[in-house]
Amino acid sequence: MPGIDSGHTAWILTSTAMVLLMTPGLALFYGGMTRSKGVLNMMMMCFGAIGVVSLLWVCYGFSIAFSEEAGGDSVGGWFGDLSAAGMRGLLEGGEPGGVPVLAFAAFQMVFAIITTALVAGAVADRARFASWLVFAVVWASVVYFPVAHWVWGASGWLGDGLGVLDFAGGTAVHVNAGAAALALALVLGRRIGWPRERVKPHNLPLVLLGAGLLWFGWFGFNAGSALAADGTAAVALVNTQVATAAAVLGWIGVEWIRYGRPTTLGAASGAIAGLVAITPACAFVEPLGAIAIGLVAGVLCALAVSLKFRLRYDDSLDVVGVHLVGGVVGSVLIGVLAVEVLAGERGLLYGGGPGLLGIQVLGVLAVAAYSFAMAWLIGTVIDRTMGFRVTPDAETEGVDIHEHAEVGYDFSSIGPTLVGAAAPAAAPAVAEAGTGDDRPAGVPDPERVAG
Repeated sequence: MPGIDSGHTAWILTSTAMVLLMTPGLALFYGGMTRSKGVLNMMMMCFGAIGVVSLLWVCYGFSIAFSEEAGGDSVGGWFGDLSAAGMRGLLEGGEPGGVPVLAFAAFQMVFAIITTALVAGAVADRARFASWLVFAVVWASVVYFPVAHWVWGASGWLGDGLGVLDFAGGTAVHVNAGAAALALALVLGRRIGWPRERVKPHNLPLVLLGAGLLWFGWFGFNAGSALAADGTAAVALVNTQVATAAAVLGWIGVEWIRYGRPTTLGAASGAIAGLVAITPACAFVEPLGAIAIGLVAGVLCALAVSLKFRLRYDDSLDVVGVHLVGGVVGSVLIGVLAVEVLAGERGLLYGGGPGLLGIQVLGVLAVAAYSFAMAWLIGTVIDRTMGFRVTPDAETEGVDIHEHAEVGYDFSSIGPTLVGAAAPAAAPAVAEAGTGDDRPAGVPDPERVAG
């Protein structure tokens, strides 16, 4: 194609694959944090988001969010027209920066996927899978696609109109998903026994593996948003790394002070908090500013996750405490730490006035209010029609077996010869007195794997 820059295009295509990998990484991260009897349902909600949002993006999502990039028009800065529905006319042509429009569309598609999947963490262990798919379809259509246009569209009323700065998704992704997660958690209500029974992650190595994949993919998320293999991408990549490192230390520092020892869950959660917070600011601050953002996010998010116990909302996997709070921190601190040579405007600490800070706060409030209201409405309608929450019996026995007829950990095939070959085969010992089953000694009950 004439006018296509192969280097920039290669970087965008690579970044697209990296960001897509983040959703399976999120499935592992979220899955390890749930009960063992709900791990598959959690992972299925993430993979379900990949399925439905990918198709919606081709049919009309890209046109709603980025119609002008395909030669269409914006409807008052609120959403794009449907001139590019079905991605018609995107097979040829290039962006001003030398990147094919189709490559740009693919890159933005994986953003839409993971933003929708993030919401699922708030309702782990109690959501019907079919209802979740319906929610994902409607929420992506009426919330994510228009908000992406507000923030990143060529004529979006927040980005182009008010001047809200969001390089890679602090408002459009994390505040958006975090506010929706809070609404959905309120609609579905608390898990049985919560908060009296504290639910611990059932598989911390899985959590760490997922966090590592997210960290890796986030370089495509942030540096890829430069839409070029250039200096801006380099700034975003370095800032992403140092902010995340600072957030890990900030989170485990809070744990050390409050509880006397750091945890692996805290380190993984701190990493995600830092990645979230630096996302909107990664190309607008210098590395020292990025470290400050990461440190603040690590500390504040570590404190924020405890609020659900005081305020009595059951956000299962801390989507609100990490993504909503982290997104707010990163978006607002642009108004304090932005460097003119990068952002085109100065933050308060660099000689700027309060104007940029006020605009950033307004952007956060607008996205959070809209996403919360719409998610609450969508969730309520689904709950009162087809039902959103599984039955109490299904929740107690496990959503995996009731929703998918599968279990994440099947120990039934482990026989006495594998567990204790020296023991007499005729009468294997029972693992626990009073269990009422024939599990050999040492074989755990799969329903008791979770803490």
